[in-house]
Amino acid sequence: MVSRRSEYDVSNKINTTDPDAVDSEVSCIFLLLYPDASPDLLSRAFIDCARLYRGEWPDYHGCDTSYHNLQHVLDVTLAMARLMDGYERGHEPAERIGPRLFALGIVTALFHDIGYLRHRKDTRHRHGAEYTMRHVSRGARFLEQYLVSIGMPDLASAAARIIHFTGYEIPVQRIQVPGPLFRTIGNMLGTADIIAQMADRCYLEKCRDRLYPEFVLGGLASEGPARAGNPSALFDSPEDLLRKTPGFYRTADARLTDQLGAAYDLVKEHFGGHNPYLEEVAKNIRYAERVAETGDLKLLRRVPPPRYMHHTGQHVAQEALRTASDKRATAVCPR
Repeated sequence: MVSRRSEYDVSNKINTTDPDAVDSEVSCIFLLLYPDASPDLLSRAFIDCARLYRGEWPDYHGCDTSYHNLQHVLDVTLAMARLMDGYERGHEPAERIGPRLFALGIVTALFHDIGYLRHRKDTRHRHGAEYTMRHVSRGARFLEQYLVSIGMPDLASAAARIIHFTGYEIPVQRIQVPGPLFRTIGNMLGTADIIAQMADRCYLEKCRDRLYPEFVLGGLASEGPARAGNPSALFDSPEDLLRKTPGFYRTADARLTDQLGAAYDLVKEHFGGHNPYLEEVAKNIRYAERVAETGDLKLLRRVPPPRYMHHTGQHVAQEALRTASDKRATAVCPR
């Protein structure tokens, strides 16, 4: 048995640091569901997302949040595609979301954390993590404009609502969406965001070394005694964050089950009856409990992939878009 690699998904088959690899898998899932539809819009969204995170977009600085980075976004998007695949395969044609709403789910997943990216005109903030408390609302405004630019103006408002299923600015039950199918998509998106990151092979190491510094910049953590003067601070050290991770999972589990409709079960249809995401989450939580009991952070020995992805030239992105249809036509999904 091959050990799971740090840059790969729960199946150990898809490199989640590579936008092309995730794009190919998602497009393959899409074509198996909808053989008469075109995945070109999906490929364009993957290219645009990668360019934004790499700092190749005219209006935005590249990603400088090392936890909420491109790998996280791609991992969530892959999980979202698998959840939607499970939903489609488990429902009659009249109840399915169809190719257009599938595309909406993928686009929203790709840009669900875009609110961490700083606008080039922003002279007030020095780091994207400073937007932690309102990054979802910023992402909603971006999506409203982006969906218009890719020919989906009728779904722009819905996307701006659905993204809130990944955050806490609006309680889930108060998010207003156009209808039941959109709520289902929202439930799947919120679920994908939680299970993908918590199933990451290096989740605990990333919490210690990457998430905690983001929380400090975002006002959710303060170093040591400074926490007393910050009523919003939840943690006072990386050790404190790790010690509280099992408790966070109990809260997340309640959110997944009670607020997001246990949408995690949908992925079983994709994986032939089992849920590797929840299996990997359980492993991480058991190890977090061991770390908390011993207080020994040296137990965390895994090495995450680089914090930021390498840059690619715009000509590479343009060529990828031109050849997207040909590549998808011959793709075969590992099932």
